[in-house]
Amino acid sequence: MKTSLPRKQKGAAAIEFALVFGIFFAVFYGLISYSLPMLLMQSFNQAAAEAVRQAMAVDPVAAGTAYGTQVTDRAKTTAILQLNWIPPSFQFTDDLITATYNGSTLTVTIKYPTSRLYSVFPALVVPGIGTVPNLPANLTAISSLQF
Repeated sequence: MKTSLPRKQKGAAAIEFALVFGIFFAVFYGLISYSLPMLLMQSFNQAAAEAVRQAMAVDPVAAGTAYGTQVTDRAKTTAILQLNWIPPSFQFTDDLITATYNGSTLTVTIKYPTSRLYSVFPALVVPGIGTVPNLPANLTAISSLQF
């Protein structure tokens, strides 16, 4: 007696695999493509906060008239050191970090254009959904402290 599958069922496994693989790939790609910007934002927020904290260590009496310059220089240097782990392929440069001191408030801003991120991890355009990941033009982190 012959125990083979009926002729109608021959391609069912391939079709089921294609459908399941499509869903699996979409979930996997979404997970990866949204976790990378989240990692960068967490790093930017941490670097900006640490830069402000470290700038508080500048002694105003010893710095004298150059106090504002020393505060912003220390803040920017700290942020650069905190973000040293970012690979060169992400095109993260020191000019994306700004530190301003207006006499009573220090503000550290990190502004990273997402077009540089798309050069590392390309976005997909899904019909009916749009661009995945759908990110703003810039990933921005700001931290400030009033002295």
